Amino acid sequence: MITLLGIDTGGTFTDFVLYRDGELRTHKVLSTPAAPEQAILQGLGELGLLEADDLRIVHGSTVATNAVLEGKGVRCVFVTNRGLRDLLTIGRQTRRELYELQPEPMPPPVPRDDCLETGGRLGPDGDVLEDLTGADLQALGEAIAERAPAAVAIDLLYAWQDERFERRIADFLAERFGTDLFVSRSSAVLPEFREYERGMATWLNSYVGPLVEGYLRRLRAGAGRAQIAVMQSAGGTIDAAQAGRQAVRMLLSGPAGGLAAARFLGELTGRPKLLTFDMGGTSTDVALVEGEIRLTTEGRIAGWPVAVPMVDMHTIGAGGGSIAYVDAGGLLQVGPESAGADPGPACYGRGGTRPTVTDANLLLGRLRPDAFLGGGMRLDVTAARTAMAPLADALDMTPLQVAEGVVRIANEHMAHALRVISVQRGIDPRDHTLVSFGGAGGLHVCALAEALGMRRAMVPIHAGVLSALGMLVAPRARELSRSHIAHLASAGEAELDALFAELEADGRAQLQAEGVEPGRIGITRTVDLRYAGQSWTLNVPWQGIAGSEAAFHQRHAARFGHRLDRPVELVNLRVSLKSRHTPPTLPTRPPGPPATPKEHVTLTGYDTAIPVWQRDTLPPGQPVTGPAIIVETVATTWLAPGWRGEMDEYGNLGLIRD
Repeated sequence: MITLLGIDTGGTFTDFVLYRDGELRTHKVLSTPAAPEQAILQGLGELGLLEADDLRIVHGSTVATNAVLEGKGVRCVFVTNRGLRDLLTIGRQTRRELYELQPEPMPPPVPRDDCLETGGRLGPDGDVLEDLTGADLQALGEAIAERAPAAVAIDLLYAWQDERFERRIADFLAERFGTDLFVSRSSAVLPEFREYERGMATWLNSYVGPLVEGYLRRLRAGAGRAQIAVMQSAGGTIDAAQAGRQAVRMLLSGPAGGLAAARFLGELTGRPKLLTFDMGGTSTDVALVEGEIRLTTEGRIAGWPVAVPMVDMHTIGAGGGSIAYVDAGGLLQVGPESAGADPGPACYGRGGTRPTVTDANLLLGRLRPDAFLGGGMRLDVTAARTAMAPLADALDMTPLQVAEGVVRIANEHMAHALRVISVQRGIDPRDHTLVSFGGAGGLHVCALAEALGMRRAMVPIHAGVLSALGMLVAPRARELSRSHIAHLASAGEAELDALFAELEADGRAQLQAEGVEPGRIGITRTVDLRYAGQSWTLNVPWQGIAGSEAAFHQRHAARFGHRLDRPVELVNLRVSLKSRHTPPTLPTRPPGPPATPKEHVTLTGYDTAIPVWQRDTLPPGQPVTGPAIIVETVATTWLAPGWRGEMDEYGNLGLIRD
């Protein structure tokens, strides 16, 4: 029997979920941001899996994400047509903050001297306006050799219609520079119109591709005989040997795993409408799940547009490691700067001196110093109080008052993010269940539900490592697309079916190369439509021309409150291919005798002692009323006054507000 291991590399911890012989086992180690594979190999060793013969690893990686966020990708040359070298710098000429009178200029993604122009220009109808000559190629080769970059991104006009010139350049560079030069071409990365978005996706792929390839190569070498797959931003997995070439599709690798697990557990427990928040050490990701996980092609990272499909979520810099400080105006602020994994919050005892949300929760007693990581790591209360003291002095408050303020501010940041993903889209959060995960999520779930007027919440089984669990339930998948711009009513269904079939054949071949049986591949067709004259699109399921047009009118009215009496235009064809696989079966808990608290603790502001419950001793159906603290190996849940919790047969903690 295959042993499955899900791994999620976070900013503070690297999480492991092992599934073997019908049993789940969790594990955590501190991340090693400078070389993430070291934490993974450490965890494999501690789990006794370095020499396993039957191990299949599914991994959510932050290498691509962190490289973009920190601006630490490789030197990359951008190749485009003559006259377009400033394409990525000019962008859409939109301002990040509309009413900022003195905006800080963003540095260009690629310095102008590294933007090279060449021939091979097509017109909108595919006509050759300028040929790509041998002299063009030789000049391009000399310019690249002079700059000695690690990667090249090729983005020629209308290459999504005809890739021949981009392919010629890529073949020439491969022949001249060999495998030492990482090359991406837009016709392979994102064969869609809009040259700026296509160019950005291609640049991002080359900017982080060599780092991802090198990291995965080191991981594969250290992991012995294990099979390794990597989670993609759209919620499906890809073989590690292919992932480096599609690095841009890994920018939300870890968070996508959390959504996959939340959806899986929601279906398992009869909760199809979810509002999720994943609070880790560095950031919080929020998303809406109603049946299928929503994808978007309008995502952004570090301010840059990312037009490849990714899970639709909103991310803020608020996590357990978010640093609290007093700003120039004398106000208490929290984040987005994080203490990360090294040195981490002050209470970790690794040299951190600045106060964080984790330190605040510890001072408030909601984190137990001897129960962190199942007792494997003792938290230092004195260090947390010492770190909070300068803020207390500056604000003329006690450290406990400052800690309460830190938690309230962090909660408001996260509540605002949840409103962005729900209320601002016309979704009433009160109809949904708030699902909390991540190592710090359970400490804040009740407060966030109250802020949104929600009465139901869930802290899933293994919530502290849920993204790693999601790696095990995610299918192997591909998201493919191509632009085909035409009035929908005049487009021929036979022609569109043929174009869909080409995309499907490509996706099938990729999945079958990874061992997926042809009969176990599910396919979904969708289209991006817009009214003629509009710029942006809405995605609807493909139901033939008439059915898709009707669905578009309906969705446009639901999203914007009106429909137009204009022709509908087809922009992009999209195909989603997913393997039909049987996810791991979660073990169920048999009924048992009532549990008793492991201890009672005294917390400031409460007249009676607060019970501390060991989560794995609670039998299904036994109610726990707040205030209470529920501890487990990988996380802690603060059950606030007015809330009642109850375990289900799978070990999920359902919360109800009285």
